[in-house]
Amino acid sequence: MELKSIINIIQIIIAVLLVIVVLAQVKGQGTSLFGPAESSYRTYRGIEKLLFNMTIVLMVIFIVSAILFNRIES
Repeated sequence: MELKSIINIIQIIIAVLLVIVVLAQVKGQGTSLFGPAESSYRTYRGIEKLLFNMTIVLMVIFIVSAILFNRIES
């Protein structure tokens, strides 16, 4: 298997995981346009903190893999 194919598969998996994590975060919040008033400042605890941190880590991995894929492509 080529390195480009492996990076492509990794990007697809990360993108799907990222969508799942973001949707899991949105599920717990209100449905108004700007969110509930109490969400303007809050601390994350438990599973919310885990989901928040996972989102950051997955975004960094996705961006790095996209840059790596672009370097290999050119």
